[in-house]
Amino acid sequence: MIETIYIENEVEAHPRARRLLDRFPAARVIPCEHYGEVFNPAAQSFRLQKKQPALILARKRGNLVLEAPPELGIGEGPSFYFSHMLNCLYDCRYCFLQGMFRSAHYVLFVNFEDFEAAIDDTLSEGGEKPSFFFSGYDCDSLALESLSGFVERFVPFFAARPAAVLELRTKSVAIRGLLGMPPSPNIVVAFSFTPAEAAAAMEHGAPDVAQRVRAAAELAAAGWPVGLRLDPLLWYDGWRAGYATLIDGLAEAIPATAIHSASLGPLRFPSEMFRRIHRLYPEDALLSGPLERRDDFVSYSAAREAELVGFVKERLGRAFDNIPLFSFTANAA
Repeated sequence: MIETIYIENEVEAHPRARRLLDRFPAARVIPCEHYGEVFNPAAQSFRLQKKQPALILARKRGNLVLEAPPELGIGEGPSFYFSHMLNCLYDCRYCFLQGMFRSAHYVLFVNFEDFEAAIDDTLSEGGEKPSFFFSGYDCDSLALESLSGFVERFVPFFAARPAAVLELRTKSVAIRGLLGMPPSPNIVVAFSFTPAEAAAAMEHGAPDVAQRVRAAAELAAAGWPVGLRLDPLLWYDGWRAGYATLIDGLAEAIPATAIHSASLGPLRFPSEMFRRIHRLYPEDALLSGPLERRDDFVSYSAAREAELVGFVKERLGRAFDNIPLFSFTANAA
């Protein structure tokens, strides 16, 4: 799977880095001073690198825990995010990472202990309401668990801190590690969903929707809180039937009592990010579809956006009684 490993000199002796080097003894190992030397240069081909990404082992520096936009939250407390990895195993055509990063290589920050200290510092400044932490902003929280060991390390860490809620955002069905642990009420396994036909066309390399539904149902049966993330909402021929089928299937497989929350949001790209992604895939039907510029974003028209949100919101409310539902619009700050 991994043919090339770049490693910062500073983390060469780190136990997590050593375990990964031992796991891939045939990999070409290239030292560097800072991961940005490999990850940030211009004139890289994201599309070409995506076919065979390298692994970059690095130390995360600076602010390890960042404040999340309040409208993206799933509760009344403050929201934060942290990124133990950059980039994703999957190749979803709407993913913003391909417009944000110049490289498709995987960056794994091995200094988990520094993330834990930063999270504890953040919690020490909190108030009476729980704090929410999101781990799937710059990567998929579960997809590369066999490399990262993130779930193995951080689920027990958060389980011991009931004042914190951790969201694991994923399209992965790699749930064996979670099923081997006792469920914790403050850890939400949040699956991203689009209708099956949209997923097949746009979510390259990801498990199909039926597999994700089964994984979510299995975790729910084991006592884990499950999140439903219908984001981005997609407009295509037959979208109403697609979303109705998706939501009905979720309601049949997962009891409402197991749902921590549902959230939805329309397709949205910052304008410059859209330009970069469209340059990568100029022939893609999604990116050439009925999109327009509104403020600093590229999205569907306000009318189409409202129709999507209204329909999906109504179907979710009909399928699940009294679950918390969060939504945000494409022109949110």
